[in-house]
Amino acid sequence: MEAQSPTPPAAGVDLSTLAITLLKGVIYREGDERLWSGLLNLQARVRDHVAILGLELVLDESEGYAFLKSRPEAAEDESAAKLPRLVARRPLSFPVSLLLALLRKKLAEFDAGGGDTRLVLTRDDILELVRVFLPDSSNEARLIDQIETHINKIIELGFLRRLKAAGGPAGFEVRRILKAFVDAQWLADFDARLAEYQTRLAGAGTADDE
Repeated sequence: MEAQSPTPPAAGVDLSTLAITLLKGVIYREGDERLWSGLLNLQARVRDHVAILGLELVLDESEGYAFLKSRPEAAEDESAAKLPRLVARRPLSFPVSLLLALLRKKLAEFDAGGGDTRLVLTRDDILELVRVFLPDSSNEARLIDQIETHINKIIELGFLRRLKAAGGPAGFEVRRILKAFVDAQWLADFDARLAEYQTRLAGAGTADDE
């Protein structure tokens, strides 16, 4: 009986290509099937390779995304030399954090309902999600501008994708990678967090009006 050779990686996809692409951002199955297939075949080698850089591969095969995150520092090994952080931490404003939480809850409700796998919202849908938690404002245009700014930030972070409008209002796809950053435990404390956000944002809104 002949020994079976390991499955070869996708043509043209090598370890260096995968590592560099991951260092630049997220790999999505829907974005590049060939690259995704190569990552699945070489994921063990990718994990070993990025571990040298102090990074960890997060790969969700069912949802179709993969990205790198910094490995938790070993607190017990204080004598070990610390590597510089390659994946930067990005502090988020309260409105952006609030909107991410609301989108994550909407995604959970959407998944519970079954059906389509893509959650697409219009700008008005997003505005209604967050409006109740923002300070009262008589300036609707200003509120819309603020929401647009927050939406653009979330697109930049990779949690929303702007869809081309086909004669109707522009849509935004909620990227499923959001589930990796806002987990079930976070959602369990959702109501308490929203109360905190509402209080903080109300205070911020009062300061802005002065």
